[in-house]
Amino acid sequence: MLAPKTRREFIRDITAGSAAFTSVAAFGGRGCADPRHARPNILVVLADDMGYSDIGCFGGEIDTPHIDALAARGLRFTHAYNVSRCCPSRASLLTGLYPHQAGVGDMMSDGGVDGYRGDLHRHTPTIAEVLKPVGYRTYAAGKWHVTRFLPPDGSSHNWPRQRGFDRYFGIVTGAASYYEPQTLLEDNTPIEPDDGFFLTDAIADRTAGFIDEHFRDHADQPFFSYVAFTAPHWPLHAPEADIAKYRGRFDAGWDVLRQKRYARMIEMGLIDPRWGLSPRDGNVPAWADAPDKAWQLRRMEVYAAQVDRMDRGVGRIVDRLKAHGALDNTLILFLSDNGGCHEELAASWDNYFVGNREKVMRPTTRDGRAVQHTNDPAVMPGPSDTYQSYGYPWANVSNTPFRLFKHWEHEGGISTPLIAHWPAAVRASGNLRRQHGHVIDIMATCLDVAGATFPAMQAGRATTPLEGRSLVSAFDDRAIVRDELCWEHEGNRALLTDRWKLVARGAKGPWELYDIAADRTELNDLAAARADVVSDLSRRWDAWAARTGVLPRPGQTD
Repeated sequence: MLAPKTRREFIRDITAGSAAFTSVAAFGGRGCADPRHARPNILVVLADDMGYSDIGCFGGEIDTPHIDALAARGLRFTHAYNVSRCCPSRASLLTGLYPHQAGVGDMMSDGGVDGYRGDLHRHTPTIAEVLKPVGYRTYAAGKWHVTRFLPPDGSSHNWPRQRGFDRYFGIVTGAASYYEPQTLLEDNTPIEPDDGFFLTDAIADRTAGFIDEHFRDHADQPFFSYVAFTAPHWPLHAPEADIAKYRGRFDAGWDVLRQKRYARMIEMGLIDPRWGLSPRDGNVPAWADAPDKAWQLRRMEVYAAQVDRMDRGVGRIVDRLKAHGALDNTLILFLSDNGGCHEELAASWDNYFVGNREKVMRPTTRDGRAVQHTNDPAVMPGPSDTYQSYGYPWANVSNTPFRLFKHWEHEGGISTPLIAHWPAAVRASGNLRRQHGHVIDIMATCLDVAGATFPAMQAGRATTPLEGRSLVSAFDDRAIVRDELCWEHEGNRALLTDRWKLVARGAKGPWELYDIAADRTELNDLAAARADVVSDLSRRWDAWAARTGVLPRPGQTD
């Protein structure tokens, strides 16, 4: 029997074996002897606030045929993780570091300490900044959300064009109307949306346009493209025809739908049948007792329409890769930035947007109608004059079978579907991978397949060494070697090993301990029975927190 290949041997064989194919297929038929042409294009697609089990290939009811097709020809990672919140996950994805190391340990405000600047550190290179020196063209479209400095008047030092991207289109802030978004940029120029604008379509179509532009003007180079959809983050906006498609699909209610998803996920091999379905969240009534059922159903119908429209956008992007003969030698990674979002938009949210409300919520539509900014059962979401979210009940469905939501470090907050599609290299079509993957691994994976080296210096300072590991070894179903993964957000904490997960709610909440192999849904807390494990893992978490800038937190005096 042959010995397993090393990761370097795997990449070497891929590039050698695909060189002839790539010189013709990936570069529009322009044969070239330059071996750089064997390097893959890289496309990273990030969904926003989408739960673990929403898409079809992870057990959901929503129609996602284009994303499902990537899974059918690629790999699904069943144990992949993010950082439980929009901007920290983006900071980790772009830099390969834990978010505090990149300056984005919390949201977009300056907490007064380095881990919480709300602005990406200049000395932490982005993927684009590392790939450009080895010949990659770099493109980004969608939600940026790693700087507190917003258009039109904020400093541009941390906008995409200043962080390594050759082209950019999207919003710099963390949320906006899909019909009339604020902080919209074309490269470095603030722009206003045209009539008929819809943000999901614009992100997909600009990405498709960048691909066409690339093969017209730069076909002798590989490209890196970062596609950060805002879907399905609130507000619940979708065209009426898209919403109508889902009318009736969720009428059985959230209790039945969670049970059916759970059974389907077991049947698909995504989850271990030993993991019980987590109980309905305590903030969610039984469906039989739920008031305002028509409004509740409409919320999920709009959410589904948002995911559906994103999927169609992914399809258009893939079609452009096919048209240029580039699909087989493009590594596509698809994931979500955090678990499903429980946030119920209410009048109290005005306080959350102090100072930036006008950058997130417009008071009126372009034709002068007042925008209703709260979750009001008397108002059906979807049109441009509404601004609502799908809340606790449906986020509980999105995160099936896990507990809790975005913000928390329990599995419902940090588990993401992760798909890897690269036909020139990943031959095991439709297979599952159970190695632990993490959003910090995206940078290392991109550098690995591109043959790039992480720099020792940037902006006159030593860089922080990468925390992530390349996922390439898992493509060949080999181990991803690491001791642990760690989390912190808003005081919520966790540490994960191959067997154990230590997790707590809030900075002062007690540690919980789970045998994650047997109980990934976190139903049987072993902290009291295994105090020795809690003691060991909590010391390891404390050391990690001190090393990565989690501590001190803003305002902490002890």
